[in-house]
Amino acid sequence: MGDIDRNRVEKAYERWAPIYDLVFGKVFDKGRQSTIAEADRIGGRILDVGVGTGLSLSDYSRNLRICGVDISEPMLRKAQARVRAKKLGNVETLAVMDAKNLAFKDASFDAVVAQYVITAVPDPEATLDDFVRVLKPDGELILVNHIGAENGPRRTFELAFAPLARRLGWRPEFPWERLVNWAARNGGVTLVERRAMPPMGHFSLIRYRKS
Repeated sequence: MGDIDRNRVEKAYERWAPIYDLVFGKVFDKGRQSTIAEADRIGGRILDVGVGTGLSLSDYSRNLRICGVDISEPMLRKAQARVRAKKLGNVETLAVMDAKNLAFKDASFDAVVAQYVITAVPDPEATLDDFVRVLKPDGELILVNHIGAENGPRRTFELAFAPLARRLGWRPEFPWERLVNWAARNGGVTLVERRAMPPMGHFSLIRYRKS
């Protein structure tokens, strides 16, 4: 199976930055709002990985303390402008950062939110491991992501679309089994929920709790 690399992802999202909100805002809105609701429920200090243009920042409760990171500097510039325009004083920091090598201490956050990130990083398992590292005990890892179909027409489409998707910055055929195997190997998390998201269950909200 081919894969993606960091430089390709950075270049892809540099291209997407000017039009990302227009193209993807509505498509991803239900998943974004669902992860935000879970973060609001948990409270405390939240890390939003892949914060992008900051679409989600103003939707979090102002009682939360938010740190946002992204690999794309052009995306983050838009996020920073959004924080200033909306006077989001609860946003502690926005920083360019590799999701696999987070520059935060162990057990720094009550929740880690990653919206549509795992299929767009070169090493999903190592990235997930670092998410768990920065979580406090009993903290939650909250993912929303496309999970590849096991069979049928959608599976066929995803495999055919995969080479183009990688050039655009993500991998469309990511199987659920990879998350199952990762969680077993990590050994420090428990699956709390997997919830189908629209449109037509193409995306899933996935929650893990750190032991």
